[in-house]
Amino acid sequence: MTTTASDITFRLEQKRNVQADFPGPKSVALTERRKSVVAAGVASSVPVYVADADGGIIHDVDGNSFIDLGSGIAVTSVGASDPAVVGAVKEAVEHFTHTCFMVTPYEGYVAVAEQLNRLTPGDHEKRTVLFNSGAEAVENAIKVARLATGRDAVVAFDHAYHGRTNLTMALTAKAMPYKTNFGPFAPEVYRMPMSYPYREENPAITGAEAAKRAITMIEKQIGGDQVAAIIIEPIQGEGGFIVPAEGFLPALAAWAKEKGIVFIADEVQSGFCRTGEWFAVNHEGVVPDIMTMAKGIAGGMPLSAITGRADLLDAVHPGGLGGTYGGNPVACAAALASIGSMEEYNLNGRARHIESVAMARLQELQSELAAAGTGVIGDVRGRGAMLAVELVQAGSKEPNPELTKAVAAACLKEGVIILTCGTYGNVIRLLPPLVITDELLADGLEVLAAAIKAHA
Repeated sequence: MTTTASDITFRLEQKRNVQADFPGPKSVALTERRKSVVAAGVASSVPVYVADADGGIIHDVDGNSFIDLGSGIAVTSVGASDPAVVGAVKEAVEHFTHTCFMVTPYEGYVAVAEQLNRLTPGDHEKRTVLFNSGAEAVENAIKVARLATGRDAVVAFDHAYHGRTNLTMALTAKAMPYKTNFGPFAPEVYRMPMSYPYREENPAITGAEAAKRAITMIEKQIGGDQVAAIIIEPIQGEGGFIVPAEGFLPALAAWAKEKGIVFIADEVQSGFCRTGEWFAVNHEGVVPDIMTMAKGIAGGMPLSAITGRADLLDAVHPGGLGGTYGGNPVACAAALASIGSMEEYNLNGRARHIESVAMARLQELQSELAAAGTGVIGDVRGRGAMLAVELVQAGSKEPNPELTKAVAAACLKEGVIILTCGTYGNVIRLLPPLVITDELLADGLEVLAAAIKAHA
């Protein structure tokens, strides 16, 4: 198995190169065209237009080359143009682009379901349904839980992000930009406190104790016998790449099982080798009743899924689940190829390697700044290639969103694309393609370090 990206051949040179007039004239012209045709509510954090992408590099229409530390928000884990994915998509398109699995089914859908049933945690009998987006997967997981349990209440957590549809907005914790003025939202959704080790009032609280805190609130405010589902991101994404304290997830899952509550792990962002395991729940041996997946599943093609206990999914009446484009044949071909590349390249091992390199450099930077009296890095956290730097006002835990924006802008100017997130807008999240070369990763980290130092 390939364990180093140096064994992978890329089409594009894996090197950044940004011209002085960035953004270039072609990107500027496209921005002007966009203003008159694309809704203002659709925002882009980077003011350049992509012409090509491969491995860990993005080329824009003006010939600039950027290091990609975002992967289209954890989507292009195998690279933006993995040869196996490209080949599979071409072959699929030559046969048919769509028939609708609910009308005339095809083998690709079945094959993807087989793979997901194999890869997801647990040796119990499973069933899978394919959809288009993460939000759609979440909506359907909730539908299944409510039907199977005959209950209505759904528990989500502080700092959560689950999507932009009506139900998933209700599940999402952050108001702006996701929820503001878009209500009213779906009812019977209750929010509980998350385990957020860096920001706990009691730094010594254990994961089990944090879970007990949430469980006590559920019992008091709702009643465990009224809850259809608990839904949680094993590592929270948009909320700030929050890794709960060890023991938090297992305690919640155990209590849910005791109460007949469906435990849903939202692995839309954390799944498919991103954290150094196939799924983030694997780190603590948690076996969800239902898992939602998307993003990294299909190498950039739109596909999502729910996989769960057979008794839960088979409880739904025929026709109760589905969608016109769900499990599109071209997307299914991409998913099968993408999973194949993940195994061939050992991208779980690659993610763990990225963690060892990046965490060492970021923690070193944190110590350097603290020693210099400019300790703006409050926390460095994450697993695998899902890493975060939480920026604060020096000498405190006060969030520093202004610094976060300035650092992201400075990195972009130097040819490195990074993403920000967090309930308070003060977290830099690193999601490099898992095939990124060591040289490109090191270069990107040094640009990030220089940007933080310059603006601290």
